[in-house]
Order: sequence, then structure tokens, then C-alpha cells
Amino acid sequence: MATAAADLQNNRLILRRIVRIALPMIASHTSETVMLFADRLFLSRVSKLHLASTMTGGLTAFTISSLFSGITGYVNAIVAQYFGSSQKEKCATATAQSVYLSIMAVPLLVLVAVFVPNFFKLMGHDPAQIPLESVYARWLISGSVLILLRAGLTGFFLGTGKTRIVMVANFIGMLVNVPLNYVLIFGKLGFPELGIVGAAIGTLGGSFSSFLILLVVYLSRRINEEYGTRSAWKFDKEMFARLLRFGTPAGVEIFLNVFAFNIFVQLMHSYGADVAAATTIAFNWDIVVFVPMLGLGAATTAIVGQYIGASEAEVARKATLLALRVALGYALSMAVLFLFAARPLVGVFAMGFGDPPAVSDLAQRMLRLVGFYTVADAAQLVFTGALRGAGDTRWVMRTSVALHWVFALVAVTMIRVIAVPPLVMWVVFIAFVISLGMAMYSRFRAGTWMSMRVI
Repeated sequence: MATAAADLQNNRLILRRIVRIALPMIASHTSETVMLFADRLFLSRVSKLHLASTMTGGLTAFTISSLFSGITGYVNAIVAQYFGSSQKEKCATATAQSVYLSIMAVPLLVLVAVFVPNFFKLMGHDPAQIPLESVYARWLISGSVLILLRAGLTGFFLGTGKTRIVMVANFIGMLVNVPLNYVLIFGKLGFPELGIVGAAIGTLGGSFSSFLILLVVYLSRRINEEYGTRSAWKFDKEMFARLLRFGTPAGVEIFLNVFAFNIFVQLMHSYGADVAAATTIAFNWDIVVFVPMLGLGAATTAIVGQYIGASEAEVARKATLLALRVALGYALSMAVLFLFAARPLVGVFAMGFGDPPAVSDLAQRMLRLVGFYTVADAAQLVFTGALRGAGDTRWVMRTSVALHWVFALVAVTMIRVIAVPPLVMWVVFIAFVISLGMAMYSRFRAGTWMSMRVI
């Protein structure tokens, strides 16, 4: 009886720690959701091609920068383990290396941006959509250094458990982004009507605001006294190599996974403007589940990293399972919403361009099906976060990349060779997400990760 009471008390303490770290991160990613949602909602009032272009252009820009953002963001796990082992002075040293890597990546990112229109042509998009998505992607790629720098600074605050700072920075970014987008897209307050270019500029404005807040706090007297952030700017060859060693598998995994997913999205858009709009609407509501759960996954990485750094692997396992309960509760509630309220949810976007039945009916079917995979998607984000926090990045990379590219090849075959209807391809996509969740759960349950170390 006493043992059961002690376990219950321990679980409560772990849950409080999860809530303290995860809630601000979920709120931070929710602000990102609001920004994405608002951008696409505003552009749906321009045309369905503008709406579709934000999906393909934005996803392509993210794909191009994801390799480096994955590496710089992995400083989260390194900082968490140094923090857990009470080596605070090395937290800032690791963060500084992520800043150097971000700056080194800029020339390559700008060079790749030149070839973006050719990619959209290869994917068979509507000729009227290609200029819109190309200009949107190029603007975002040009400012992607802000994403990389934010990823590194966010990793520092997340790894040290100071997630409220990240929440405030993202919230301020949202307060800048949404009104700026409205003004620049529609030409309000004396500004010219810039359309999709205005959406891109507004997004970069929000990113810059968030980065500036993080940098100011990072260099503040309080943080500097505890971690030495002002003096830890020396290039550290050993720490830089550690970031590349453990972060590269995470970065390669994210890049290859997003690339494979991007191919699927681009091919869905090759069905034509109506399917492109329906797909974008379905994914616009999917991000309401996915992006906040990214926050919980990142928080799980930090928590597991801290416990592993403190040599408390069993507590790390319990923390992951408690985080899973939170994720499943939210995912199930959203699945019910998608299932029974698909029509009004789709109407929020479709009414902007006349609510055509060809778009609305397909989008409703897609959104109802999304409800079936939200649970698996939330679970895989938590388990992946736990495995990364322990340093099990290579297995996660190999498995996740293999499943994503098998799916991408299936998508190319089914859409370009067999020419299946779009809804059939959508069902195959959902089956893929479920298989990914099952794979991550199996690895977590095996327990190999519990004996790993990053530092």
C-alpha cells in the first residue's frame, strides 16, 4: 500500500515537471499554428490558387532548411543532458556552436532557392500556381537563417527547462505576424496590396521578432550569470563535432522525411486546383493537432534528456508514458471534432472562394479521415521525442526515413503510374502514419534507449 502511494506521488511530481516544461512549448507551437492558419485563411480570400500555394511553397521552403534546423535544434538534447549532469557552463558553449552552424548554412540555402520553380514544374503543378508558390518559397528560404538561429536558442531554453521564455517569444512573433500579414496581403493602412509576397514578408517579420526576444533574454544578466552566455562564443571544435555527430542523424532524418512528405503533397496538388485546395484545407486543420504536439514532443526530448543525464532512465520512461497520456487525450478530442464537424470546419476556408462542391466535398472526406490517424501521429511524436532525448537518433533516422521513402515511392507509383483517385491516395497516407507510430512505439518498448548517453 505504501509502495503504491509512493509511486502515485512520484508520478504526480513527474507530471508536474512535464506540465511545467511542456505547457509553454505547446502554447509556443500553438502560436505557430495560429500564424500558419491565419496566413492561409487570409490568402483563401484571394483565391484557391493562393491558398494552395502557401502549402506547397511553405512546405518546400521548410524542406530546404530542415536539414540544418534539425541539427541546430538538436542542441536541445545536448543542453538538457549537460543541465541534468550539473555542467551548466557547457550549455552555452553548445548553443554557440548551433549559431555558427546556422550562419554557415546561409550560402547553400540561397543557392538552392534558385531551383525551386523547376521543382514545381517537375511535380506537374498548374502553370498558374507555379509563380505564386515559387515567389513565396524564395522569400521564406531567403530568411530561413532566422529559423535556424531560433532553433538553436530555443534548444537552449528548452534544454534548461526555461520554456516560458520560448512561449513569450513565439507569442510576440504571432502578434507581429498576423496583423502584418493582413496589412501586407490586402494593402491596408496605406501599404500596397502584396498578396502572397505580403504573406511571406509578414511571416519573416514574425520570425525576426521571436528571434530578437530569445537573443535578448539569452544575453541578459540573469542568464549570463548562471550560464556564462556572453563569454561562451568561442568556436569549440570538440563541441561542434558533438553537435554534428548526434545532430546530423536528427537533421538528415527530418530533411529526408519532410522531403518525402513534400513529394506526396506536391503530387496531390498535381491532380488540379480543386484537389490542391481540398488537400490544403485538410492539412490546415491537421496542423491544429500536429503543431502543438510537436511542442510536446520537443518537451519530451528535453525531459528525457535531463533524466538520462541524471542517470534516472526509469524515471525517463515513466515521464514519456505520462506525456503520452496528455498527447492521446488531446488527439482523441480533435479526432471527434474532425469526424462530426467537418462541414463547418471546411467552410471556414472554402467560403473564401465560393465554397465549390468539388473542393468542399472532397475536403470534408479528407478531414474526417484525418481523425483516424491523429492518435497515431501524436503517439509517434512523443516516442520519437523520447528516443531523441536519450540519443537514439540513428535508429530513429534509419527507420523513419525508410518508412517515409517507401511511402513516397508508393505515392509516385499510385498517382503517376496507376492514376488512383485522390481519396484512395489519402487513405494510403493515413495507413503510413499509423505504421510510423507503431514502429516508434516498438523501439521505445524494447528499452535499448535507456542505456544510451550523448555526453
